[in-house]
Amino acid sequence: MEAYLVDWLNLLLRWLHLVTGIAWIGASLYFIWLDNHLLPVTDPEAVRKGVAGELWAVHGGGFYHAQKYKVAPERLPAPLHWFKWEAYWTWISGFALLCLLYYAGASVYLIDRNVADIGPVAAVAIGLGTLAGGWIVYDVLCRSALGRDERALGAVLAVLCIAAAYGLCHVFGGRGAYIHFGAMLGTIMVANVRFVIIPGQQELVRAKLEGREPDPTPGLKALQRSKHNTYFTLPVLFTMISSHFPMTFGHSGNWAILVLISVAGAAIRIWFVARHRGRSPLLPAAVAVAAVVAVGVAIAPLGRTAPASGTDAQAGFDRVQAIVITRCAVCHAAVPSQPGFTAAPKGVMLDTPERIAAQAVQIFQQTSSRAMPIGNLTGMTDPERAVIAQWYSHGAPH
Repeated sequence: MEAYLVDWLNLLLRWLHLVTGIAWIGASLYFIWLDNHLLPVTDPEAVRKGVAGELWAVHGGGFYHAQKYKVAPERLPAPLHWFKWEAYWTWISGFALLCLLYYAGASVYLIDRNVADIGPVAAVAIGLGTLAGGWIVYDVLCRSALGRDERALGAVLAVLCIAAAYGLCHVFGGRGAYIHFGAMLGTIMVANVRFVIIPGQQELVRAKLEGREPDPTPGLKALQRSKHNTYFTLPVLFTMISSHFPMTFGHSGNWAILVLISVAGAAIRIWFVARHRGRSPLLPAAVAVAAVVAVGVAIAPLGRTAPASGTDAQAGFDRVQAIVITRCAVCHAAVPSQPGFTAAPKGVMLDTPERIAAQAVQIFQQTSSRAMPIGNLTGMTDPERAVIAQWYSHGAPH
């Protein structure tokens, strides 16, 4: 019953995280697009009122007229809509998921003793330290003299992100490392909203209500953090779906793969932002394509030889079946024997010869990438993984 309740909590939190994440990122991408498509106003009355730009659009059967003011309108309207709770609830639901899966189940989802022999308490402490430390270091750098030079700041942040990816992938299992890298960037993004962007907007509103000229400094800082958030968006989204792709996080060079795909995501955003402004620079697009191609080539599987036959084939399959039954079928069975599992994960069952043969590709991919057994709960050895890889490379005879 406990595992069943955890499954329901997992489902509801993921659903909430997905909905709020779509709302936050969707609004963010829309406003970036809107800012980059504003046209100068032609109406003298609008100019007099302080309108800096406007845009006409049609959507959902109606016309919309969006205007942006240089500072603020003559009179603040009521109600004035704020965009913040989408960000807050995305982080709250994501952190709750992190606690439910990766911290409560640290021995399964976070720790890989082939990577680092650490205990659950140390692993959780490192994970929480990564989230808090990432924000503190980033915020200090942005507030320092370095923060006034966007290129230099970007270069330093890139180096620190590479170091974080390398460090996490040498402390946690690949799955846990990737999710913590994304959670670190996501924490920075929502902290930017909470501690910099929203305060900057609040200062603008206060200045208007008090009838004084607003201080431009908070607004400029908020603009800088908004730019950073848009470049972090696609790398974070990749880490959210990365657990479905063990070919990335399970690879021996997983930290480099994480860096390259993050670079591709940031470059894609740079290209789109430039395109919104009427430019289509080749460099960011080329960087994104090159990074993805480099990953694809690096993790491409080896070719397969002709399948074995006769007694050799039977002997090879018998060895593989013994390994799979011992190491995998404790979870992947009609009735799992591993505590905490009430059903075969993703409905994949490996408890008969026919089912093993049918899942040959998945068995090879999951074991060779070290994604499975999850957390290496059943202690699969490297020689056993090599037996499965050899069986698969010879055509997976059965």
